[in-house]
Amino acid sequence: MADMKKVATRDSYGAALVKLAETNPKVVVFDADLATATKTIMFKKACPERFFDCGIAEAGMMVTAAGASTCGYIPFVSTFAMFAAGRAYEQVRNSIGYPHLNVKIGATHAGISVGEDGATHQCNEDLALMRTIPGMTIINPADDVEAQAAVMAAVAYEGPVYLRFGRLAVPVFNGPDYKFQWGKGITLKEGTDVTIAATGLLVYEAVLAAEELAKEGISTRVLNIHTIKPIDKDLLAKAAAETGVIVTAEEHSIIGGLGAAVMEAISEDPVPVVRLGVNDTYGHSGKGAELLLEYSLGRDGIISAVKDALKLKKN
Repeated sequence: MADMKKVATRDSYGAALVKLAETNPKVVVFDADLATATKTIMFKKACPERFFDCGIAEAGMMVTAAGASTCGYIPFVSTFAMFAAGRAYEQVRNSIGYPHLNVKIGATHAGISVGEDGATHQCNEDLALMRTIPGMTIINPADDVEAQAAVMAAVAYEGPVYLRFGRLAVPVFNGPDYKFQWGKGITLKEGTDVTIAATGLLVYEAVLAAEELAKEGISTRVLNIHTIKPIDKDLLAKAAAETGVIVTAEEHSIIGGLGAAVMEAISEDPVPVVRLGVNDTYGHSGKGAELLLEYSLGRDGIISAVKDALKLKKN
């Protein structure tokens, strides 16, 4: 892992926007005075006439982007996840979601790994909030390759999309042959004893956990659930039936996020589900990588959750 290239998915977002600046004249970008942090600054440098800084006025920015979409543009509206999903929730719901407008929300600095910015900026509730908006698609990519592919897929889709990106650099494990499939999860490892359904930066950690568990004779299936809504019910139902137990892993509250979505997806024929995430608590200031370990959001935490889950497995 130490030798792998690492890229923050917010950087991937900026790089993808630059590609769109060159290839899609309908794409415009709005930012709330955070362009350097969200990496939309890259688009601004490439195409300044299609970049608009709305200042620290996130609610107004969402409404402005909604208006631009009705004029035939494809707006990417960007700020930290805490402000996009939290502060501007009403405008996202009523001005973008309700009329089902073609607006893409690039929410960066999500989750506990924001680190030193502390609890006020560590948004562990955004997936839950966005899942409640009818017709909203939610994508949480796991690495640089997937993040750029997700942005390109979002442009091709007609309707609102919430794209979740991180501050912390994470390993790039997907290769050049990667293909993003809308609403479809990916089986990264086959296994028969237990399934780990992971999203975002915990996907690669789940792969590492599976490798360690294999040394103990535990055969682990690993799923990359990059699209939280609509979630891949068929893939999850198959995993539930074949392994009999699921562990969900997310850098988000255990309430309303991936874990809840997985349980809803398999509710007609349920198996035990153990949710690994932020346990109904706030974060605090600290280095992102250290906070992930403190909150058990890594390989060792996943291994522990798997062993707890196996105890619940029905014979």
